[in-house]
Amino acid sequence: MPEGDTIWRAARALQSALGGRTVTAFGSSLPSVAAAARRFGLVGRPVAGVEAKGKHLLVRFGGGAVLHASRNDRKWHLYRRGSRWRQPAHLARVVLEAGEIVAVCFRAPRVELLPAAAAARHAALVRLGPDVMAEAFDAAGARARLRAAGDVEIGAALLDQSRLAGVGNIYKSEVLFLCGLSPFAPAAGLADESLDRVVATARRQMRSVPHRYWVYRRAGQPCLRCGTSVERRMQGDPPRSTYFCPACQSLPPKSLARE
Repeated sequence: MPEGDTIWRAARALQSALGGRTVTAFGSSLPSVAAAARRFGLVGRPVAGVEAKGKHLLVRFGGGAVLHASRNDRKWHLYRRGSRWRQPAHLARVVLEAGEIVAVCFRAPRVELLPAAAAARHAALVRLGPDVMAEAFDAAGARARLRAAGDVEIGAALLDQSRLAGVGNIYKSEVLFLCGLSPFAPAAGLADESLDRVVATARRQMRSVPHRYWVYRRAGQPCLRCGTSVERRMQGDPPRSTYFCPACQSLPPKSLARE
């Protein structure tokens, strides 16, 4: 599953390449998207902007059409017109040309072209919690939504996009390690300071480029802090891999839990 930071970087690259340019050609292997493009008269309209919302990428066009693609961080490629593509053409879901620039969306599991009003009330977008990558970030709102998860383990709560949008499996494990918190502690049992630290660490880590992983995919290897073997356990519904150090991230005694 992609992380919100890679979606955010993909959106920035597309915005830089396409923002303000006029669409000179548009094609899609998805009949519903191709039909909608004709209905909206997309060719000849400007690209009004590209943005990321959690793990969703939105391309807005003049006239009100919105291209919505989800879970597609590394699926967008940018090319000069006439250059060779890095993936086969039959895998392309969307091909958007703006003069010499060609943006190709490969293999995205979900792509749709919607009126702006429909995009604004899209169920998957409306339910999103505060976006960890957004410039205007509601940290207090993110803390409140995590606490509202109740007895749900914090590792599972962090993957719930309605609580904190953008965090995926990598940063769930990394952030909780850096905060010294057990992934299996109930979210509502953590102190405000702990939840604030989780939110701030997620934002800081995802807006930087990590040079190494502390625990992610390091099961059986020594912890980089204490030398204890890193463990992997399935967590959540559906189950996802959680990596943690049992020594650095032990469950707190009940006496230290939030009252």
